[in-house]
Amino acid sequence: MDFSLSDEQKLIVETTRAFVENELYPHEMEIERSGVLDPDLVKELQGKALQTGLYAANIPEEFGGGGLDTLSWLLYEKELGRTNYALHWTCVARPSNILCAGTPEQRKKYLEPCLRGETWDCLAMTEPGAGSDLRGMKATAKQDGGDWLLNGTKHFISHADIAGFAICFMKTGIEQTPRGEKAQITAFFVDKDTPGFAVRDGYNNVSHRGYTNAVLEFDGCRVPGENILGEVGAGFDVANDWLGATRLQVAATCLGRADRAFQHAVQFAVDRKQFGQQIGKFQGVSFKLADMATELKSAELLTWEAGSKFDDGGCTDSDMAMAKLKATEVLAMVADEAIQIHGGMGLMDELPLERIWRDARIERIWEGTSEIQRHIISRALLRPLGG
Repeated sequence: MDFSLSDEQKLIVETTRAFVENELYPHEMEIERSGVLDPDLVKELQGKALQTGLYAANIPEEFGGGGLDTLSWLLYEKELGRTNYALHWTCVARPSNILCAGTPEQRKKYLEPCLRGETWDCLAMTEPGAGSDLRGMKATAKQDGGDWLLNGTKHFISHADIAGFAICFMKTGIEQTPRGEKAQITAFFVDKDTPGFAVRDGYNNVSHRGYTNAVLEFDGCRVPGENILGEVGAGFDVANDWLGATRLQVAATCLGRADRAFQHAVQFAVDRKQFGQQIGKFQGVSFKLADMATELKSAELLTWEAGSKFDDGGCTDSDMAMAKLKATEVLAMVADEAIQIHGGMGLMDELPLERIWRDARIERIWEGTSEIQRHIISRALLRPLGG
C-alpha cells in the first residue's frame, strides 16, 4: 500500500495550511473572546478563499465545486481543522453535498448561490426528542393539495442564523417493517422568509465559539411540492447517498486540531527547562509525547484508509465509524496531555490549547456519538454470524 501523497495533494496541503496560518489564525483570539464572527470579516475572508480556490472544494466539479477526490478533500479538511471552527466553516464554506441531489432547478436556486459565497445552507434533522434515533422525530409534513404543511421543532441546527435556507427532514408517514412501524422521512427546502418558519437563538455552547446553533420552529409552514429534495418518504435515502462522508470530515478536522496541539507540546518540551534540563528529557513527559504521536498516527491511518476507499465504493459504515471514533477520542487525549505538559500555561488563552481542549468535547457527540460508532462497528462484526 502506497501512503505517499501525490504532488497535487502536497500542493493542496501546503496551500490550505498557508491560508489557515496567514488569514485565519490572526482572528482566532478576537472570536474566542467575543464569541462573534464579524460579517465584514467573513466577506473579506470569503473573497480571499474564493480567489485562492479553496471555497466549496468538496462539491463535485460537474456541479461547479472544487471537485476534490475524497482523500484529497480530507487532507484539506485536516488543514482547515487546525483553526477556530466558525472561521474555517463560515469563511471557507463547504456546502452540503446533498444539494447536488436536487433537480437542475433546485441546484440553480440553492446550490449555486452557496458556491458563489452569497449564502449558506443548514441541515435540520435533530429534535429535542430525536437525536441518535432520528426515526423517532415528531416534526411532520402533511400534503395539502400541491403544497405541504410543516409543523414541529428542530434544535441544535448549526449556523441556521446565517443560512438562507434549511434542508428540513420531516415525518411524512408510517410504514410497516418486520421490526415494527418505521417513520417515512422526506426532505424539504425551506426558505428563510417562508411564513410559519422561525429561526430562534439556540444554546450557549462551550465548544466552537462563534459557530452558532439555532432552534427552528414550523407552525403551518407551507412549502410547494417542488421543494421536495428527492422522493417523498425517501429522505434518508438521499441523505445516505450524499452525506456518507460527513463522519470522515469530522475525523479529519479533529486530526488538524490534534496535530496543532501536539506540535505545541513537542516545542514546549524542548523549550521549557526544569531542574537544569529540558522537560522532554524526563520520561514523564517524553512517554506522553510518544503515546500522543502513536495515537495520532493510528487515527490518521484509519481516516486516510477510509477516504482512499470511499470513491470506489469500498468504504463501509464500519470504516467511517472507526475513523470518526478514533480521531475524536485521540483529539481529546492529545489536547488533555498537551495541557498537562504545559502545566498552568496550558489553560491560559494566550495559547490555543484550552480552546482545542474545549472544542474537542463536542466531537464525540455530533455526527453520531462515540457509543453510536461503537454500535455500528460491533454490528458489522456480529451480524454475519447471526448476532
